[in-house]
Amino acid sequence: MSLSADSFAFVADLVRRRSAIQLEAGKEYLVESRLLPIARAAGTTDVDTYVRGLRATPSPAALEAVVEALTTNETSWLRDAQPFHALTEHVVPQLLEDRSGFGAPTLRIWSAACSSGQEPYSIAMVLADAVPQVQLRIVATDINQLMVDRARAGRYSQLEINRGLPAPMLVKHFTRIGADWEIAPALRSAISFQRHNLLDAPPPGGPFDVVFLRNVLIYFDLATKRDVLRRVQQVLRPGGYLLLGAAETTIGIDEGWERVAVGRGSVYRLAARRAA
Repeated sequence: MSLSADSFAFVADLVRRRSAIQLEAGKEYLVESRLLPIARAAGTTDVDTYVRGLRATPSPAALEAVVEALTTNETSWLRDAQPFHALTEHVVPQLLEDRSGFGAPTLRIWSAACSSGQEPYSIAMVLADAVPQVQLRIVATDINQLMVDRARAGRYSQLEINRGLPAPMLVKHFTRIGADWEIAPALRSAISFQRHNLLDAPPPGGPFDVVFLRNVLIYFDLATKRDVLRRVQQVLRPGGYLLLGAAETTIGIDEGWERVAVGRGSVYRLAARRAA
């Protein structure tokens, strides 16, 4: 049986209220595929039957499991190379120039919606190679506790490693553990993983020099995008940078940001009147 309109509406409303992610009509297939393992664990192979039962007898744990299943996003190492090029070729050199004469620098970075950890570990590896003299403090957050736990463990299967990780980085920064690969302890210790909902106040650990907020705004409505961007402004250090996904922008959403062209992409800084 396919997912009924009522069941889809219930799930979409639940996910919207808990995470602000919009599940529009046409995403029924996504809901079914993501919830099928949960339904099977509950003793049925029919997702519609499972959702109807959940509506009749809601369980906080089951509701949370549904939200987590639908807020798990695809990720890979060095995803969309441009942001990492911008980080090493423009963002960090500019930040270091701004702080010249102040001793050994520490960079504080927030990797939001980090999924299973490939983004914050990619940031740590890239910067450890490019600017080894810099001390890193990375806060990595995701709404999904299962993803946070996986990311914190820093262990990945060969299939996951094959999704974008260059061989030299693998050799330098990972150790083989049985059939898996584990990130170097020095890099893992530079990252603090936390569960965090972007609808809530920003996580501790700021103010941040750089915020990665990639491939998540596209799931929000306009009002939520504005709210999230304003929360980021609260914890971004003056002169700091915001990096968004290739299909995302602050233009037409929040005029408190200035676009800075870097190579074929863009990064964002607070507009002068906001940074003052």
